[in-house]
Amino acid sequence: MNKKVALITGASSGIGREFARIHAANGGDLVIIARREDKLNELKQELEKKHNVKVKVVAKDLTLPQASIEIYNEVNEAGIKVDYLINNAGFGGRGYFHERPMELDLQMIQVNIVTLTTLTRLFLPDFVKRNSGKILNVSSTAALMAGPLQAVYYASKAYVLSFSNAIAQELHATNVTVTALLPGATETEFAKTSDMGNTAVFAKTVSPQDVAKEGYDAMLKGELDVIAGVTASQKVMMGMLKFMPKKLMLKQVYQLQQEK
Repeated sequence: MNKKVALITGASSGIGREFARIHAANGGDLVIIARREDKLNELKQELEKKHNVKVKVVAKDLTLPQASIEIYNEVNEAGIKVDYLINNAGFGGRGYFHERPMELDLQMIQVNIVTLTTLTRLFLPDFVKRNSGKILNVSSTAALMAGPLQAVYYASKAYVLSFSNAIAQELHATNVTVTALLPGATETEFAKTSDMGNTAVFAKTVSPQDVAKEGYDAMLKGELDVIAGVTASQKVMMGMLKFMPKKLMLKQVYQLQQEK
C-alpha cells in the first residue's frame, strides 16, 4: 500500500462504512475493522472494484482486551503504514444503570473507551516519529451532557471528547492532529441496537453519509471538534439545555430517552 492509508474501526455499517467509502473515493487505501467479516468483505469488494484501491480486512471483536494489540501487530506484519486512524467503533444501550446487565456496560466501556485509547496509544508514537498523521475519534453530542437512561454511553463519549482535546494540545508542536467528531442522531443501526429507536431523540435523524463527510473533512483540516448531523430543532434544544439548571436539564434528557 503506497497511498494514504486509513484504519477504520466499526467499518461494517453506518458512519464507519461511509468513512471507508469517502476515503476510497479520495484514492486512499484502507484497513477496515469490525466483527462481521462478511460485511467487511462485501465492502472490500465494492471499494476495490469501484475505486481501484487496496483494502485489508481485519475481523476483530473489539470487546476483547487483546484486540487492539492484535490489530496493531497484524498491520505492522503486513507492512502497512497507517496515515489516518479513525476510531469509529462504539455502541450504546438504554435502561436504568442498576438494572442493565453489568457485562454489557463493561463491554461498552471496553469498546468506547479502552479500545479507542489503546489503538491511539499504539499508533500515535509512529505518527509522532514520522511527524505526520491524523486521528479522528468519534464521540457524540451526548458528550456535552449527562445521559439518564444511557449513563455509561454518555459518560464514555464525554471521555472521548476530553481525551481527544487533551492529546490534540499535547501534539500542538507537531504535524499530527486529533479531531473529535460529535454526531447527533444518525440513521444507523445504533438506534436499534441501543433500544433508542422509539424515543424522541431519534424522532428525526440525519444520514450517515453527511455525518461522515463532515467528520472526514474536519479531520483533513486538523480541526479540534466538529458537531455533525444535528437538525435545526436539535441545535435549539442543545442550546437550551446548556443554560438550564442541571436538575432540569437531567430531567429533560431523561424524558427524551423514554419510549414514546
